[in-house]
Amino acid sequence: QLVESGGGSVQPGGSLRLSCAASGSSLEYYEIGWFRQAPGKEREAIACISRNDGETYFINSMKGRFTISRDNAQNTVALQVYSLEPEDTDVYYCAAYGGWACTGTPGQYDVWGPGTQVTVSS
Repeated sequence: QLVESGGGSVQPGGSLRLSCAASGSSLEYYEIGWFRQAPGKEREAIACISRNDGETYFINSMKGRFTISRDNAQNTVALQVYSLEPEDTDVYYCAAYGGWACTGTPGQYDVWGPGTQVTVSS
């Protein structure tokens, strides 16, 4: 089971640190992805972190404002978001994939968290 936290309301230009925590399993054995989704839109990939070497992958449009990292001791994966814009207002999800390579395809992920709302407005 995955649970996201750290969402909330922030002004444009602000930053947030979202966290993905697991219970009943260890995240270090999974590729972990972060996604976001607005109402009526498809779920959009942001980034993924590999289980093997911690290699990180970002959707091109997300590079520069997002970082993703693991803390295996805490069994968490964090997504740091900088320079938030109103267009970043979405529900943010983390997901775990048992395959052997990061992917940006939501349908390939095995387990999802319920999501955390991020609202960017002045």
